Amino acid sequence: MGAKKNFVLDTNVILHDYDCLKNFEENDIYLPIVVLEELDKFKKGNEQINFNAREFLRELDLITDDDLFSKGAKLGEGLGRLFIMAGRIHSDAVSQSFPEPKPDHLILAAADALKNKYPKMKTILVSKDVNLRMKARSIGILCEDYINDKVVNIDIFEKSNEVFEGVAPELIDRIYSSKEGLDINEFEFKAAIRPNECFILKSDRSSVLARYNPFTHAIHKVNKTRNYGIEPRNAEQSFAFEVLNDPNIKLIALTGKAGTGKTLLALAAALANINSYKQILLARPIVALSNKDIGFLPGDAQEKVAPYMQPLFDNLNVIKRQFQTNSQEYKRLEDMQKSEQLVIEALAFIRGRSLSETYCIIDEAQNLTPHEIKTIITRAGEGTKMIFTGDIQQIDQPYLDSQSNGLVYMIDRMKEQNLFAHINLIKGERSELSELASNLM
Repeated sequence: MGAKKNFVLDTNVILHDYDCLKNFEENDIYLPIVVLEELDKFKKGNEQINFNAREFLRELDLITDDDLFSKGAKLGEGLGRLFIMAGRIHSDAVSQSFPEPKPDHLILAAADALKNKYPKMKTILVSKDVNLRMKARSIGILCEDYINDKVVNIDIFEKSNEVFEGVAPELIDRIYSSKEGLDINEFEFKAAIRPNECFILKSDRSSVLARYNPFTHAIHKVNKTRNYGIEPRNAEQSFAFEVLNDPNIKLIALTGKAGTGKTLLALAAALANINSYKQILLARPIVALSNKDIGFLPGDAQEKVAPYMQPLFDNLNVIKRQFQTNSQEYKRLEDMQKSEQLVIEALAFIRGRSLSETYCIIDEAQNLTPHEIKTIITRAGEGTKMIFTGDIQQIDQPYLDSQSNGLVYMIDRMKEQNLFAHINLIKGERSELSELASNLM
């Protein structure tokens, strides 16, 4: 156990994780009063940050210790104390460098005053705002990002699936001829194979696309399966269809850059398996442009979010174009939309719903926090399959990055579970131009 520290929390830490007070061990936590004032502005609304603000303030209200503003309130066994720093706190260093009395500068002033009050203890400002951390460093205040839910190793998002060479030719021949596959113990893998991991096995004369099935403990062949008019164009897309079509896998992550086919593959597989589900639900978070709330857009709630949902409709139209307008498949798609067996809507609209017997696809999941991902998954009822798609290099939320977003967090936590599969798509298939732009720009 190291020396005890004082942590000053920025508002965005609480909006990111309302349960954050439990993650600072025996160290003391200080909340400048301006943080509570900012949280008050976020109480109303249906987004996750609004929920987090309300939950945190409810928890704070349960702390009835009169020492909250003086000696601090004890947070629990093995935890430090919580202090509220009331009043407008002055700091010469902050006033000289940042004279404007904005919330960020008031939080800086509180951190600087605490540092001067306890010179023998480390005082650390915790913020997910890079700009505020830079300001803190410029006047000698220690600062950190909130890293409790950050994933350390994200190398898996930069490479394709494994290729295992030097496999005995007879083993590959037997995989081709066996419906059940071969016991994993017949293979000598240099590294541990995770549940539902897909890879290419190569001998000096042949190769095979394969997957480890944790339910049968077997390595079996992956077939190139066509789903509702969509055919896989590469090995990775074949792997994606393999896990998307398996009813035993209840949670799937499809990652990859733009144009690799993540959402299209998920939707095509959902349509091919519709007889096993009551509904297909496609949803995506709304990330307003230029930090503007969608309230400024004209129209009712559905009309406001329609532009944000258009990419999902675009994927549906790609599938529709595989068929003649008078074909049975095309008419079925039209009927599914009319009967709401196929629903496309904003993610905020499914809050509080229990999703039973649903093929649920969450697009742009890299823009969700770990808590948001958890909230969505816990909505899953019996017979529901959940697919999260996203590109961790295209994050539009200001306080998330490639290591702290909910998609990578979910993959890191679920990677050893039999009910989970992750496929990383590398090769773009949208167009030669799209692939070129993704690689060079």
